[in-house]
Amino acid sequence: MTVIVVAACPIGLRGHLTRWLLEISPGVFVGRISARVRGLMWERVVEMVKTGRAIMVHQADNEQGLAFTVHASEWVPVDFEGVTLMLRPSAVGEGAGTGEKKGWSTAGRRRRYGQR
Repeated sequence: MTVIVVAACPIGLRGHLTRWLLEISPGVFVGRISARVRGLMWERVVEMVKTGRAIMVHQADNEQGLAFTVHASEWVPVDFEGVTLMLRPSAVGEGAGTGEKKGWSTAGRRRRYGQR
């Protein structure tokens, strides 16, 4: 089983993908294709996506049983002790300027320093 998700892509790419896969929701394509067709299709997606982004999930012979391939996406697959996880980049200055206090809470500081 192969799943391809495209965003901000040309209509022609979506038309090309519907030749091989079913579009179950806007930009989400699902189907069962061979590894050779999958590789050629991914090359075509990368060529046609331009400023958009694409993610492909397909069957693989590993612990999870699947593999991720991304193009122009902020989320990146990272191998973590044999398990592939999607790394979401933190926003620049996340928590800064939002009024969030960093560190111990007031109750935590009181417990830590023996104040009641």
